[in-house]
Amino acid sequence: MNKKKPLILVTNDDGITAPGIRTLIEVMKEIGDVVVVAPDSPQSGMGHAITISDTLFCEQVTIKESYKHKEYSCSGTPADCVKIATQEILDRKPDLCVSGINHGSNSSINVIYSGTMSAAVEAGIEGIPAIGFSLLDYSLNADFEPARKYVKAIVRNTLKNGLPEGVVLNVNIPKLDAGDIKGLKVCRQANAHWEEEFDKRRSPQGRDYYWLTGTFVNKDVGKDTDEQALADGYVSIVPVQFDLTAHHFLKELNNWEFND
Repeated sequence: MNKKKPLILVTNDDGITAPGIRTLIEVMKEIGDVVVVAPDSPQSGMGHAITISDTLFCEQVTIKESYKHKEYSCSGTPADCVKIATQEILDRKPDLCVSGINHGSNSSINVIYSGTMSAAVEAGIEGIPAIGFSLLDYSLNADFEPARKYVKAIVRNTLKNGLPEGVVLNVNIPKLDAGDIKGLKVCRQANAHWEEEFDKRRSPQGRDYYWLTGTFVNKDVGKDTDEQALADGYVSIVPVQFDLTAHHFLKELNNWEFND
């Protein structure tokens, strides 16, 4: 008897027609049965935003006539896409949710702002093993071919081994030719941040407006970080948890005198 193929939910934050998600879909079709629910327009930097004060639209679309799997275009955020997929579209819980492949880095502190990773986290909250994939190339003409074998290997291992409750994977892939990627490294998130500033301008109508700019600063000298792995030519894999409790501080916080 043939083993039933895993059901894989595919989403992203760059929009349903972005080259990155098209590559991810093709790879996932080699592994399981695919359903796509993705934003109808770019949603980068949306973090874990959800739609609560506006209507949400989701309709089946045909991106390519030869595709046999179902695809749905959603007016909401990446997290919305996962919610509506699991509650309204799919008839069973998917075996895996994959998000991406994002056009640009989601390593280090970028995971906080990432719509790609927020979709994966939302799936994790709903008890679905999930992975976010990102390529360190912001161009719409980015070459995703070198990422294929690493995406496939990570997905197959996740389906085989599973993930602990409350954990999802954040995978970043360096912008290198296939032969120049050295392999995979399991890492921790680098302690880095953005030094930001606003470029203030004035419109022809006399209104002030702002463009957010900034410089990424990594002061983490550890050799076991995602930033170091990527700089060394490796694909980085960081297990991410969505329990934000600072457990190491609980004991000290309990010693505070709140009644003074």
